[in-house]
This record gives sequence, C-alpha cells and structure tokens, in this order.
Amino acid sequence: MKKLLLIPFLFIALFSCKQEPAPIIIPDPKPTDQDPAQYGTPFAGIPATQDIVMYEVNLRAFSQNGNLEGVRQRLDSIKSLGVNVIWLMPIYPVGVLNSVGQMGSPYSVKNYQEVGAEYGTLDDLRKLVADAHDKNMAVVLDWVANHTAWDNPWISNTPWYSQDGNGNIIIPPGTNWQDVADLNFNNAEMRLAMIKALKYWVLTANVDGFRCDAADFVPFDFWKQAIDSLKSVPNRQLILLAEGSRKDHFDAGFQMNYAWDYYAKLKDVYGNNYSAAGLFTANTLELASIPADVTKLRFTSNHDECAWDNTPLVLFKSKEGSIGAFVNAALMGGVPLIYNGQEVGCAVKLPFFSRSPIDWSINPDMTATYKKILAFRKGSEAAKQGSLTFVNNTNIAVFSKTYQQETIWVLVNTRGNEVTYNVPVALANTTWTNAMDETAVSVGTQVVLPAYGFLILK
Repeated sequence: MKKLLLIPFLFIALFSCKQEPAPIIIPDPKPTDQDPAQYGTPFAGIPATQDIVMYEVNLRAFSQNGNLEGVRQRLDSIKSLGVNVIWLMPIYPVGVLNSVGQMGSPYSVKNYQEVGAEYGTLDDLRKLVADAHDKNMAVVLDWVANHTAWDNPWISNTPWYSQDGNGNIIIPPGTNWQDVADLNFNNAEMRLAMIKALKYWVLTANVDGFRCDAADFVPFDFWKQAIDSLKSVPNRQLILLAEGSRKDHFDAGFQMNYAWDYYAKLKDVYGNNYSAAGLFTANTLELASIPADVTKLRFTSNHDECAWDNTPLVLFKSKEGSIGAFVNAALMGGVPLIYNGQEVGCAVKLPFFSRSPIDWSINPDMTATYKKILAFRKGSEAAKQGSLTFVNNTNIAVFSKTYQQETIWVLVNTRGNEVTYNVPVALANTTWTNAMDETAVSVGTQVVLPAYGFLILK
C-alpha cells in the first residue's frame, strides 16, 4: 500500500474495498490487443507455497545506483539467505503529483507497460529475471491496480476513473493520496487493459507473478477475472500475493495475503509488554479462517512499516529482539518475508520516495543468524507445515510443531531481561540438537534464556 509524503507522517488508513460493481459484460479482445509472444523459458522452479521465503527489494535503497542492475549484482547475497522468491517494488515510470509537480511514490504508476528510466530498461529486467532463475529464485513484480498517476496515458479515458458529481476524476476515497487517480472497476475496457498489462510482464519479461498492492481496495470479481486470465497463459505457475486481509482473495486465486493481525500482535508483545501467549491466538485466528492450501505472509518489516512506522530494531527493542520476533514469524506459521536491510540490522527508516542506499557491511552476525534460521526452516517439514502446540506463558513464546516423525520446539524470550523458564512436562528431561549451532542440548526442568534470546530444538 502506498503512502503519500505530502504532510509528514499524515496518512489516513483505509482497509475497506470499493463497492462491488454491477454485473459487467466483458467485451472480447480486439485482434490488435493480442498478447505478445513468450520471451524466454517459463521458470520450472516455482516453490510450493509453504516453501516460499520471500525477499522484498526497495530499488531506491538496495544499491548505490538504485536500479535493476544493482539488484542483479547482489543476487548471490539474496540467495545465500535462503530466499527463493524476490519481490521487486514497482519498476514502472513514476508519475508527478496532480497540480503540485514534485515526484510521487513508486506506487504512482505513469505507464503500466514500461520500465522506469531510473531503474533501467526492459533488457535489464530480463537479465535480472534470467539470472535469478539460474540461481533457482523466482521474481514477482509489484502491481498497483487501484489507481494510476495523473500523467498516465489512461487518464484521457475519463470513464476508466472514479469521478465526483461534477465529473472530476478523484483520488482514492478515504485517503490523502493526491498523486494518484482512482480507477473505476465498473468499466470493462479498463479491466481488459489492466489484464493485458499484467500478462505483458509475464510474457515479455518472463516474471513469475505479482504482489498486488492495496488489494483490499479492488473488487473481488476483478481479481477473479484477472487471475483466471493469467492462469490461461500456457506452461505457467504463478506466485500471487495480495496486500490485504480479505478471505475472498483466496477465492479469487491468490495463494497468500498479509498477516496484519499477527504483525500487530508482535508489536504489542515486544513494544507494549502484552502476553506472549497472544501470538498463538493471532496465529490461530489468521490461519483457521483460510483454506488449507493457502497461507499468510508473515513479516517483521516491509517498505511501509519501515518508512512510516519504524525499523525492526526499534519496534522489537534491539538487534536480538528483532531476530527473536523474526523467529516467531518465520516458524509459527505462514511464510516469511525479509525486507531488504533487516538482515544487516539497518537502523535507518528506509524511504521509498528518495534514495537512501543500505550499508551492507554492518552487523554480519545478524546476517549469519538469519541464514541459520532460514536454513533450518528449509530443512524442517515440521517448521513449515507441522501441527502446532503452544504453551501459555506471559514472557516466553513456547511452542512445538510435529510433522510425521519430526518434532521441533521453539522458545523465544520476548522480554529485555534474562528469564528462567520452567519447561512443560513434554520437554522436561529430554535431549535435543540446537538448530543454530548443531550442539547437543539436554533439557532438565528449567531453561535460562537471555534478554530477547531464543532456542530452537530439533
């Protein structure tokens, strides 16, 4: 979801969708609107949903030049974390603010079928995707369906946009997003144009899917129509993530949407001293309300939260707290997201309206720990899809997960002081392996966890 930097820190959040449109008669595409030929070979290594580890790239922060080539040069570093899906924030030309003239957000799209010059060229994107595929990583693009920039060519088609009573095109209702114009999903031609643009990137750049911005704002029947059309592209298995929380995203064909409630509970546990047991309630409510073959994206940071709220170091109180929060998010349920820079403990609130290159040389110890956590998750079916059992405790998040013959235990101290924990009967007087260093661990009746420390037993 984009947030507009017009008045510092002013943002009106909106999580309701547009009014569902009346039934629409969809015209057949014209002969001149046929899709382009497939470029490259469709990627055969799309991971199963439960195996996904996603990495979000803010191009303006990721490298000194803020472009696609800067991402391509660091693919090995991304891969080494254990990542298998790269999400690129919008790569399109950025529009200008209506009647203001300053540059807008990357989520203010000037043209849906071009690469923005600041990021590079279509050939640069193709090279990045091809190299990622060679390293067994998929690439998904950020898609902004709800609105366009005011200088997008579509703006000449007034019926394609929402209008006020005087026929003036409006910004998305309930927001202060002055740099974008709200699209009208009652218009069948606009829908077809957008679907054509989605397919363009799959076919022309060989990308592997989309993270769909502000998905809760867009009607269900458009998502269903668009995803059905994307699924008609031959020999493709696409990754589809909705930035939203509506259950009907899964009915439309998305495999994932956002774990907003779990993220909010993490912040409350670490920041407001809420009971750690609340994490299990949030986890259960989120996952029990969705079909079995889909899941939630679990995160401790993303571009919005980092830019407008704070960094994981602040939200979770320390380097150690930020890692412990990630352990909970990555292993309790859903699939994990890493936002670029969190793996090195970037202390800067990364903007996305301007460039602020990440210092990749800091905190190598944090990076090493992220790698170990994700390597463990990759090798553990219990971590990815095991049945969850939790133990109620105020300070320690304690849970086990079992899949077939494999059982793991995870203990995370959510407090900034050392805690001595009386372990449950099922764990007492047992022997395990510490997943972080492969040493043997004999558990008696108590475990001592340092401030914000964690223990993963396998």
